[in-house]
Amino acid sequence: MAREKFEHDLHRLQDEILELGAMAERAIAESVQTLKNKDIDHARSIIEADRLINEKRYAIENEALTLIATQQPMAGDLRTLAAILEIASELERMADYAKGIANIAVMIGAEGLIKPLVDIPRMSAKACDMLHRSLEAFLRQDVEAARAIPKEDAEVDVLYEQIYRELITYIMADPKAIDQATRLTWVAHNLERVADRVGNICERIVFSVTGHGEELDTPPAY
Repeated sequence: MAREKFEHDLHRLQDEILELGAMAERAIAESVQTLKNKDIDHARSIIEADRLINEKRYAIENEALTLIATQQPMAGDLRTLAAILEIASELERMADYAKGIANIAVMIGAEGLIKPLVDIPRMSAKACDMLHRSLEAFLRQDVEAARAIPKEDAEVDVLYEQIYRELITYIMADPKAIDQATRLTWVAHNLERVADRVGNICERIVFSVTGHGEELDTPPAY
C-alpha cells in the first residue's frame, strides 16, 4: 500500500513538472510574440505571471523533498526525484529568460523595430520544440530521445550567430540603432540559453534512467 501511494505521489509530481514546462514554454513563445506584435500589455502580463512560475517551482521542490524525507526512496526512484528537482530549476530559469524578453518588449515600446523579426521567432519555435520534446522524453524515460535532442542546439546557435552578425551591420549603418540592436541581441541570447538548458534537462534524464552521467555534447555550428 505504501508503494502504491509513493508511485501515485511520484506520478503526480511528474505531471506537475509537465505543467510547469508548459507554463515556461508558453511564456517563451508569447514573450517573442509580444515583441513582434508590440503588445506591451501582454508583455507586462508575462512579467507578472513569472511569479506564478516561481511559486510552482518551489511547490514542486517542497513536495519532492518531502517524498525523499518521508519515503526514503532507493536507486531509480531517488534519481527520478533528483531529476524532478533539477528540471524544475531549469524550467524556472527558462521562464526568467522569457520574462527578460518581455521586459525588452516593454523597453522598446511603441518604437518601430529596426528590422522585421524573422530569425528570432524561428529561434523561439525551435527552442520551444526542443523543450517540449525533452519533457516528453522525461515522462517516457526515453534515453535515446534525450541523447538526440541536444544535437539540435547547433541549429539554434546558427540562428543566433546570424542574428548577431545582421544586427552588427545595422549598428554600423546607423549608430542610432545601437540601443535597440543591443536589446534584440539580448533576446536572441536568452533564446540560445533556453536551448542550452534543454541540454541540461536531457543530461538529467539520461542519468535518471541509467545511473550514469553523460555530457551530451552538441556538434559545432558552422
